[in-house]
Amino acid sequence: MNLIIDAGNTAVKLAVFEEGHLIFTQHVDAVYQDFKVVQDEYPQINTVLICDVRGLDWSFLTQLFKENDIHTLMSSWDFPFDSIYKTPETLGVDRIGLMAAAAKTYPLQNVLVIDIGSCITYDVLTKQNTYVGGLISPGYSMRYRSLHEFTGKLPLITHQSVETALGVDTKTSIQAGVFQGVFYEIQGQIEHFRHKYQDLTIILTGGDCKQLSKRLKNTIFAHPNFLAIGLDYILELNKKQL
Repeated sequence: MNLIIDAGNTAVKLAVFEEGHLIFTQHVDAVYQDFKVVQDEYPQINTVLICDVRGLDWSFLTQLFKENDIHTLMSSWDFPFDSIYKTPETLGVDRIGLMAAAAKTYPLQNVLVIDIGSCITYDVLTKQNTYVGGLISPGYSMRYRSLHEFTGKLPLITHQSVETALGVDTKTSIQAGVFQGVFYEIQGQIEHFRHKYQDLTIILTGGDCKQLSKRLKNTIFAHPNFLAIGLDYILELNKKQL
């Protein structure tokens, strides 16, 4: 049984897999108590994989699991796809996990994976099973913060998905501007990649993936746990050499 730790820029998400099947997922804090609850519920966990883009302190995990059973995803591992990325050592482990999920779930297909988090990433895996690169754009929180920090009077607003195209006060104007900006950016990128790659499968994950997928006109698959699936797949692929 595997425990996958996805430590993003703003949240930590746990996922428990048994023989490739996702059986549990939850957002937690990176503290002993939260992990102890999961370890008590699933004492069969014998391998832990950390995917951390922030560099958090995970030393407390050795109080719950054997040190040799705890692993951190590295760019030097074997992955289930080829890559032409020029600086593989700088490729985010989260993006690697997403491409692994694409390779597992949609083999022999052109796949565009859009991950909506602190940043919005767009990554392409071709039907030849080759990762050809992607894009990185500011996410919701970065856009709200930039409007507040780089202006004199605009307040810091909490994100909210809105249906209206126009705000009726400063708060809703910012919310509408940020939400519509993200929406039309994603819509435009989808159209661009659809013209470039035939029979493109589009995956939306993270953040507001379910709500956005309903509003976008294209056929899109919303997968909130897509990254965890890819990370578990990579772990299984590398277990014999860990």
